Amino acid sequence: MISVVYHDDLKEVQGDAALAALLAAPHARAPFDRIEWWQGLAKHCNVLPLIAVAREGEHRAVLPLMRQGRQIHALANWYSFRVAPLATPGADLTPLFTALARDLAGEAPHLILSPLPDENGETKMLAGALRAAGWLVLVEQCAVNHVLAVEGRSFAAYFAARPGPLRTTLKRKSGKVEVELANGFNPALWAEYEAVYAASWKPDEGSPAFLRTFAEAEGAAGRLRMAIARTQGKAVAAQFWTVEGSTAFIHKLAHTEASKSLSPGTTLSAALFEQVIDRDRVALVDFGTGDDGYKHDWMEQVRPRYRIEAFRPGWPGNWPLMTKAALRKMVQRGKRH
Repeated sequence: MISVVYHDDLKEVQGDAALAALLAAPHARAPFDRIEWWQGLAKHCNVLPLIAVAREGEHRAVLPLMRQGRQIHALANWYSFRVAPLATPGADLTPLFTALARDLAGEAPHLILSPLPDENGETKMLAGALRAAGWLVLVEQCAVNHVLAVEGRSFAAYFAARPGPLRTTLKRKSGKVEVELANGFNPALWAEYEAVYAASWKPDEGSPAFLRTFAEAEGAAGRLRMAIARTQGKAVAAQFWTVEGSTAFIHKLAHTEASKSLSPGTTLSAALFEQVIDRDRVALVDFGTGDDGYKHDWMEQVRPRYRIEAFRPGWPGNWPLMTKAALRKMVQRGKRH
């Protein structure tokens, strides 16, 4: 017997032992799958969580969602590399997620889920469950995710295969800055990171409080990797990574506009790649979403990220939205051909 429940108070999650275990490290293999990440979004990023859970015995299937008016969206924002359906090991996913999709019709007539991975068939499974539950479903690629599969290489072997201009830049510029690496949270280093970010080409930080809270927690758990580059004692570049399971996640990197000629970001990236490859022994480095040119120099694979838009076809308010979405998809298909 499958039952479906919703949690908009994240404290309730702790009352379900099987659910709490699913959403805690080490079972959760990425920050975006953990209850602490969702709590941070709720507290600092003005989101209204809706954790949808299908239960069958000790098995749980979970969709992290949030409400936005009459729509329900995936529980994600600009800090999230991806959002994914979650389930306890051994669970039969199809009936669990189909039951959840059917029950969601009573919560909202319009779902928007992105950015979704599909490395393990997550997008295909969710789209199938929604269709089986009577939703009209549109699927489209919405972003890309650059990753590096280390495949047992040392940093030296990996870096030897980088593009020539990148290797030349590091050789010429690496002595221009001093690098400090830290595997724990340090308030002074964080202040330097924030100062560098404020003086960089990047837009204003969306939620500094969220990011600092996350960094503090990751530092306490031993997962934080920070690097600061200085010249004449002044911080000119900063990067913020985390390591979880066998994956390194590159969350933030910035350098001051005035230091661009020193290429301090290249030096910092090399130092952190060496850290996670040779000392942390990760199997994968994840550079998040976005197709920035510099990511191509460091990474070797590009994975698609998807957007599912699902409508209850019987709700009149959806009809103009469905028409608009269908036309957009037709235009995109025409451009590909």
